[in-house]
Amino acid sequence: MKLNKILYTLLAASTIGLTACSDSYLDEKLFSSYGNNVTDMNAKLLGLHQKVGGLLGTSGQQGYPGIWQDGTDVGAPGDTQGVEVPFFKYMQLNAENGGVNTLWSTLYSIIGAANQIIPDANATPEQVAEARFFRAYAYNQLVTGWGDVPLLLETVTKPSTDFTRTAVAEVDKAIEEDLLYAIDNLPDIKKLKVLNRITKDAARMTLTEAYLRMGMRDKSYFAKAEQTITPVISGGDYKLITERYGKFTGEGGDYYSDMFRWGNQRRAQGNTENIWLFEMELDANVPNGTIGAPQQRRNWTAAFHKIAGMVNADSIGGRGNGRLRLSNYVKYGIFEPGDIRNSNYNIRRTMYYNKPKWAGATYNLNAQGYIAQSGEAVAKTVTVKLGDAAVINAKDTLNVMYPHCTKWGGYDPKDDFGWALVKDFPMMRFAEAYLFRAEARCRQGNLKGAAEDINVLRDRAFRDARLLNPQAGKVSEKDINMDFILDERIREMVGEENRRFTLMRTGELTNRVNMMMTKWAEGTEAKRIEGYDPAKHTLLPIPLSDIQLNKDAELKQNPGY
Repeated sequence: MKLNKILYTLLAASTIGLTACSDSYLDEKLFSSYGNNVTDMNAKLLGLHQKVGGLLGTSGQQGYPGIWQDGTDVGAPGDTQGVEVPFFKYMQLNAENGGVNTLWSTLYSIIGAANQIIPDANATPEQVAEARFFRAYAYNQLVTGWGDVPLLLETVTKPSTDFTRTAVAEVDKAIEEDLLYAIDNLPDIKKLKVLNRITKDAARMTLTEAYLRMGMRDKSYFAKAEQTITPVISGGDYKLITERYGKFTGEGGDYYSDMFRWGNQRRAQGNTENIWLFEMELDANVPNGTIGAPQQRRNWTAAFHKIAGMVNADSIGGRGNGRLRLSNYVKYGIFEPGDIRNSNYNIRRTMYYNKPKWAGATYNLNAQGYIAQSGEAVAKTVTVKLGDAAVINAKDTLNVMYPHCTKWGGYDPKDDFGWALVKDFPMMRFAEAYLFRAEARCRQGNLKGAAEDINVLRDRAFRDARLLNPQAGKVSEKDINMDFILDERIREMVGEENRRFTLMRTGELTNRVNMMMTKWAEGTEAKRIEGYDPAKHTLLPIPLSDIQLNKDAELKQNPGY
């Protein structure tokens, strides 16, 4: 995105001219190697993008990405950092959780910055539209996570300690107004001068998601959701990837995994599915090309570097820490044979020794196929070498080697330790438009239409399997309900969606947590989810510091906190 380069250029420019001899040095001037493309208003808009990037690059709390997956039907803890623990041991969740505070404060920071742009007479309608998109984007997350929240539609110009919560319905009116304005005034993706900026289809995606949430209290919004998302599907600007493409076609992979490899993610690189891609940079000419130090790989990728005979490499995702594991439900419960989204390139279940010049080793295995421990019966002895499938200890399945989502793999040879992920972030992808419309149709009772949308995705997912069985993966209206759609969202969007917010938005968090605590409970070494209270945990706690500082009015806490 080169956000940092632009912003650093702007900061450096502010010092130019301080040695001039006349009073004119007091006049504000903006200097940039990007010429007239960078205006003061454009810099403010780039600041909104950077605030979103700051969330993506959160590193002070390395477990932050796990908050939105652990304790749901998707995620289970691995080598936890700490901030994510209260999201599967729910009795520990309180109003001082660092991850909750980070999201709340950043979303309000986005709103505050947008409020400075929106009324500015120097802003063009397109610039106002981009700012209003970000304001609505932030508020949609706030009401999903917290319910009633303070509604701020103007800049706060003085210290204030009298905020109160506004009803969700009123906040939703502001979200709808902002996004309808954005749809009317933002460009189509083909007209973007910079492809990572916001388009009218990004606004449609956000409004559709908001309408689906609003539909839980007023069913008329489900029809609005379908009407809003249909132009994204029928407009012809996007296409599902069904063939291999890009720079990795000479390597192992498939047409689905190609979308998530660094160097293949952008439209200019052949990816026709992106609606909003947050671009990072790995370029010697772009200092600090990432914003923060994104920890997604360290969460999603297993710590296979701890296995003898393994070495960090881009083809297997670089160095992970295994902080976040896929749940048993995802690993063993929802994928059908032939679904490419479950191939070893996408949900990696087998690792192969790849360390150059590695001589190999001999291991005793127990009856389960794990390396036998002292005192265990030996079922067989194997000698492995470079290129063979890795054998592991049973204890390693909690951190070192387990089936894991590969979407966040990436390798920077200048950072073999793997501190920060340098990779583009798929914020909105075309496949989700079909999932949104299927949900809207299902909610309206149009199960046939919902099945048609789901089958578009499954036609892609089972393309190769259809060579042997033309009906592989096909579903009919008899298969469609919200449970099926939520499962299909996992199959298609695992690692991309904020699963906790999806379940909160659809009113299904309690059902899915209960399912994970009963049918899909994870063994005896530790309860993976415990302490969940449906009267409490369907909303997040408002940060205690905000409540305490708000001394002149009651900023009421959510129930149970």
